[in-house]
Amino acid sequence: MFHGLLGLLSVTGLRLSEALNLELADVDVDQAVLTIRGAKFGQWRLVPIHPSTSAVLADYLKRREQFFRHPVSSYLFVSRRGTRLDVGHVHRTFYTLSRRTGLREVGASKGPRLHDFRHRFAVQTLTRWYLSGKDPGREMPLLSTYLGHVCVAGTYWYLSGNPELMAQAMARLERRWGESS
Repeated sequence: MFHGLLGLLSVTGLRLSEALNLELADVDVDQAVLTIRGAKFGQWRLVPIHPSTSAVLADYLKRREQFFRHPVSSYLFVSRRGTRLDVGHVHRTFYTLSRRTGLREVGASKGPRLHDFRHRFAVQTLTRWYLSGKDPGREMPLLSTYLGHVCVAGTYWYLSGNPELMAQAMARLERRWGESS
C-alpha cells in the first residue's frame, strides 16, 4: 500500500489529502486517469497518469482484493483493517522510512516531507520543459491546472529559488541575448 501511495505522490504531484481521498470509482487504470474530487477550494479535476503508474495501481488493487476477500472501505488506500488510511499514520510511516534510509536523522524534527514530492514534481516538469525547448511561460497554465491550482501564481510558489530552474532560466536568457546581439 505504501509503495503505491508514495509512488503515486512522487509521480503525480498530488496533495496527500487528494491521494487519501481517492475512492475506487475515481481510479480508472484502463484509461490511466484519476478523478480528483473535493480538492482544495472544492475543485475537481482529471489527472492523467503514466501507463506504468496505472500498472502499479492495478497490481495494488489486485493484491488488496486478494488480501481482504470481502468488501472493505471504498477508499483506494486502506489500512490492514480495511479502513480509510489515516493521515497521521502516513506521516509517521514516512518519517520512519526517512530515518531508515538515512534521509532524516533519528529524532530530527527537520527533514524531507511528503509535500516535497509535490514540489519536486513541479520542478522536474518545468526542468523537462526547459530541456526540451518548450516555453515554460506558455506551459505554466497546464502545470497549474494539473496540480489543481486556482491561479498560476500558486504554481510559481513551488518553483521559486530552485537552483536547477534558475540555471535553466539563465541558460535560456543567455541563448536569447546571444541571438539578438
